[in-house]
Amino acid sequence: MVEINPKDLQKAGVWKFIILLGVVSLFSDMTYEGARSISGPFLGTLQASALVVGVVAGLGEFLGYALRLGSGYLADRLGRYWLITFLGYSLNLLAVPFLALAGSWEMAAGLLLLERLGKAVRTPARDAMLSHAATSVGRGWGFGFHEAMDQLGAVTGPLIVAAVLYFQGGYRQGFAVLLVPALLALGVITAAARLYPHPRVLEVSAPVLKTEGFTRPFWLYIVAVGLLGAGYADFPLIAYHFGKTALLPPGWIPLFYAAAMGVDAAAALILGRLFDRLGMRVIMGTAALSALFAPLVFLGGFGLALAGMILWGIGMGSLESIIKAALAEMAPRDRRATAYGFFHAGFGLFWFLGSALMGLLYDFSLTALAAFSVTSQLLAIPVFLAVSRQVCLLRRPPG
Repeated sequence: MVEINPKDLQKAGVWKFIILLGVVSLFSDMTYEGARSISGPFLGTLQASALVVGVVAGLGEFLGYALRLGSGYLADRLGRYWLITFLGYSLNLLAVPFLALAGSWEMAAGLLLLERLGKAVRTPARDAMLSHAATSVGRGWGFGFHEAMDQLGAVTGPLIVAAVLYFQGGYRQGFAVLLVPALLALGVITAAARLYPHPRVLEVSAPVLKTEGFTRPFWLYIVAVGLLGAGYADFPLIAYHFGKTALLPPGWIPLFYAAAMGVDAAAALILGRLFDRLGMRVIMGTAALSALFAPLVFLGGFGLALAGMILWGIGMGSLESIIKAALAEMAPRDRRATAYGFFHAGFGLFWFLGSALMGLLYDFSLTALAAFSVTSQLLAIPVFLAVSRQVCLLRRPPG
């Protein structure tokens, strides 16, 4: 008779939970990343300028990150992680198909901001639940797997939109078909909440750092990731550039985005495994590599732009997986959602300021835009190094 190890059963349950969250992200990313792949040129058809596109993208990211501070605190305070997650996903996803009805760039901008608002509401609670589950399988691997599922949807969504455009549909038809994955995502969330009503119990080991409160490395880490965000051009501005310069035909723009999302998925898996073994060095190496995307995307031709989008995808894979995994080690277990709220708020502020500046620089000098992007990202590396050294000092001695 074969004996079943209780730890194996625990790990199987953890993986089932991670997979369910991954499926939710797959359908949700299919929805809003499909919309994101054409939102820049869609705003252009509604007579929006490059500055407007940059500000809308940056303000959307700022709101989508800054408001996570409040939603993260609320999730920890109330303990209603699933309710907050469901409400956030509802706003996040259902705003997308309504873009098909937008008659002005102001209305479209409002819906894009509402979509980001929904993401702000649901992300800290979801990330906190995922951090509890990922403890027993390796946080880098758990977050990396989730990001890979996430980006599978991010690849599929733009491909669906590209297919709509190919068969002579317009941007509005592309937004409309994304209602289907939106509804599927909400259905899986409901099922996951019923199967795992208390995800915190999935965390089987304590944090390795002495984190009674938020430590100095935690705040330095937020600054480092903020510098990455400030220099990371959002795709709507990149897509606007592709459309304005006719570097790509309209149908190719979502394909380039899909390619970057595919790279994101693969990078998240690889980087997650490496992070569990090598730690912060992986984050610093990835930051140095992905910093090169801006000159390729904004100053190069077709081939260099594609190479730039590959590097952009690698950086996004890091931002959405191992960057979040590392943060979990610096925050107390019972304040995890609040920690992610602070993290996302700081990142969003830097992202907004950087996006607005790059939108302004676009109309004056693409070289200056690329130089700012590269410099900001490279400045993050010495801050990450300082965080790594201080984290080592806070680790508990063996035994």
